[in-house]
Amino acid sequence: MQQYDSRNKDIKVFIGDGLYPRNEAKISVFDSLVQGGDGVWEGIRVYDGKIFCLNEHINRLMASAKTMMFENIPTRTFIENAIFQTLESNNQKDETHIRLTLSRGKKTTSGMDPRLNQFGCNLIVLAEWKPPIYPDEGIRLVTSSIRRNSPQNLDSKIHHNNLINNILAKIEGNLRSADDAIMLDNYGFVSETNATNIFMIKDEVVYTPFADACLPGITRANVIRICNELQLNFQECNMSLSEFYNADEVFTTGSMGELTNVYEIDGRKIENCKSASILERIQTKYKAITKEEGERLPF
Repeated sequence: MQQYDSRNKDIKVFIGDGLYPRNEAKISVFDSLVQGGDGVWEGIRVYDGKIFCLNEHINRLMASAKTMMFENIPTRTFIENAIFQTLESNNQKDETHIRLTLSRGKKTTSGMDPRLNQFGCNLIVLAEWKPPIYPDEGIRLVTSSIRRNSPQNLDSKIHHNNLINNILAKIEGNLRSADDAIMLDNYGFVSETNATNIFMIKDEVVYTPFADACLPGITRANVIRICNELQLNFQECNMSLSEFYNADEVFTTGSMGELTNVYEIDGRKIENCKSASILERIQTKYKAITKEEGERLPF
């Protein structure tokens, strides 16, 4: 479980068009986030004075907002400047996780109809001191009974704030003393966990599920890129739980947790039958690109 970091006691949060102290950072009860979870978001990490994959995250935020038919979306320049202002106000240049949220905005009265949103979008930039959240020794997963959303129900390509599907799976994981829960798609194939994409390695081939019922994550894309650069065999395919149980290595990927080893799934130990760890090679390369790449902070 994540722990409170005392460095976050006096952080400032950007809401709408300005910065507010943490204890004053609030939104209206008429905001669409309160009314229906009607918003889109991104999780972004800061490394050594640089924001990693900033363009990719803003592109995805804009794409989600377009799909949701948001109106009066802030410009890319406005969003970038809000992020820079927030980080500078908190003197955050490293070990920082940004929760970037764009709400459809405030309504004239409570209700579902987006035509009630007549004030434009509401941007929130929450930057916290937060190192990678998973333990160094890795994590234990269990399988949830909650299925990941199909595009027939709610397309997971929209990175939206209505996370009840994931939260219910996380609750099941908590009740079984696991770090997170694996979610299957409607056909019973592995999709992702409640919080991350998932990969496995077997006989020196790196596999990950098709992104049919899950978000094709930015960290996921970087891992695929790394596999190509390291000339590792890589495949996307439908995958069953039994394949994960019998993998040589399993790991999860996400901005907040980076690349995390999985040592157990549903009581089955993940045992590396090979002498060398391909995951360690991928992790080493990932750490290198987080140091080399990113949008340099202007302060």
